Amino acid sequence: MNKPVDITAAQHLRIIKIGNSQGVILPKEMLAKLGVEQGDVLDVVSKPDGLFVRKHDAGFAEQMAAAREVMRRRRDALRELAK
Repeated sequence: MNKPVDITAAQHLRIIKIGNSQGVILPKEMLAKLGVEQGDVLDVVSKPDGLFVRKHDAGFAEQMAAAREVMRRRRDALRELAK
């Protein structure tokens, strides 16, 4: 019987050539942890200490786009409130 893999610990992934690009293959345990399968979309967020990968949430993406638009339109008011 296979032992479950602890995916909370760091794992080494090798960068490979995929067509004209380069990429990594995520183990099935990581895909299961993310709740994704082939064809799903992932969001990759750059953070100061590395990259953060999560399953794409269309509702969240729409909310963030709306928030960015409000912040763009109300930039002056938000700047004053920040003082």
